[in-house]
Amino acid sequence: MKCDSKRLLVVALNYAPEKTGIGKYVGEMTEWLAARDVAVRVVTAPPYYPEWSVKQGYCAHRYRTEWHAGSKVYRCPVWVPRNPRGMTRLLHLLSFAISSFPVILWQALAWRPDVIFVVEPPLGAAPGARLAAKLCGASSWLHVQDLEVDAAFELGLLRTPLLRRLTLAVERWLLRGFSHVSNISEAMGMRLEQKGVERQRMLFFPNWVDTEMIRPMERQNALRTELAIEPRTRVVLYSGNMGEKQGLDLILQVARRFDNEADVLFLLCGDGAVRERIGRAARGLRNVRLIPLQPLARLNELLNLADVHLLPQRTEATDLVLPSKLTAMMASGRPVVAAARGGSDVARFAGKGGLVVAPGDVSAFDRAIRRLLSDGTLSRRLGAAGRACALHHWERDSVLRRTFTQLPAFAGLFADAGRDQVAEASVVEEVLSAREAVVHPELASSLALAKAAANAGAHAALRQAQRKVAG
Repeated sequence: MKCDSKRLLVVALNYAPEKTGIGKYVGEMTEWLAARDVAVRVVTAPPYYPEWSVKQGYCAHRYRTEWHAGSKVYRCPVWVPRNPRGMTRLLHLLSFAISSFPVILWQALAWRPDVIFVVEPPLGAAPGARLAAKLCGASSWLHVQDLEVDAAFELGLLRTPLLRRLTLAVERWLLRGFSHVSNISEAMGMRLEQKGVERQRMLFFPNWVDTEMIRPMERQNALRTELAIEPRTRVVLYSGNMGEKQGLDLILQVARRFDNEADVLFLLCGDGAVRERIGRAARGLRNVRLIPLQPLARLNELLNLADVHLLPQRTEATDLVLPSKLTAMMASGRPVVAAARGGSDVARFAGKGGLVVAPGDVSAFDRAIRRLLSDGTLSRRLGAAGRACALHHWERDSVLRRTFTQLPAFAGLFADAGRDQVAEASVVEEVLSAREAVVHPELASSLALAKAAANAGAHAALRQAQRKVAG
């Protein structure tokens, strides 16, 4: 696939080598595009997340140019607060918006990209990106990973009513000016419509998972041995960012109810703004253990430690974000217990591969964990169904290909569809294999149809197979 003339300028506060959150996805996206001969340049900050500390070898106060996986990267200064709450978080986002603006403008005018892609948060970088796109004639694309304005007020990080009205008005004005606005969940899309984004400008661009890297492991992995976790110990795992939205106190409250059960370990893996507080609160709990983020190469081993995955969430955040960690949890083939409001995107997807309870309901969270730990048949069935859901909705190549081909500037990116059909057929095959034992054994006929589509290049037949899987 060749598209040497295509140029994409990415503006994102977070970027590789950050291991979690937005930085992980933006890094994987640019690597995927560069491998398909798209010229990519990135305007970003030095890596600091989720530890909220600039990584060794980088400086928070200097500009720097480097290369990452085929993309030219411009690192801009950023202020990283020790305590990212309320106003300090706002100033942090503003510092990047200011320092990145001259670089965005320079790259737009000197390099002339076809598309300028900016990630929210920070919304503060959007005005500069929008202006730069207008000056150089590029298509402008705002990708909303997090409704940061709504989240800041609904989580109580900011409280001034006047500031809220002003910020929402500016947000609405900015959204109206972009050629395309994308989002990661259905609920988020509905909120964007309420903010004035027309459907014809909106793209659905969910977070994805590498289903080849994250997959069920049949045998016990080495990480369990390295962490000295006994074979008979059942692991209840939380892995990801430790921030305000996650509501991790719920896990500690449930862990206290398991205090007398020596064969259950609550393992919390990650870093973030509240990690120190959670660590202090967990002192004295013999069945709770905190470990640092694991290297990407060990992520599959980590996720396969879990007998049950945990996805707690504060009520106020349920409709504002679709946690990216859910995709990897479900791809691992292990069941999930999620705290989410009924009808939300989190509840809708987590319910396909686990049990969903109301946010903040300690007793219900406790009962759901106990049910999965005691019922191996149910756990295996939900884990397999979750794996099938991840393959169908979030397989990395399918998500990226589907999204970028919707943009006129990248319409020719996948001129050679034959290889993609074969790849899609292999995904359909695994979806069917995962579902055979738990949902519809008769779907085996769809597998044969999918294989025939790949071999013959019959795109319509392949889509028919996919629709049967979706049903």
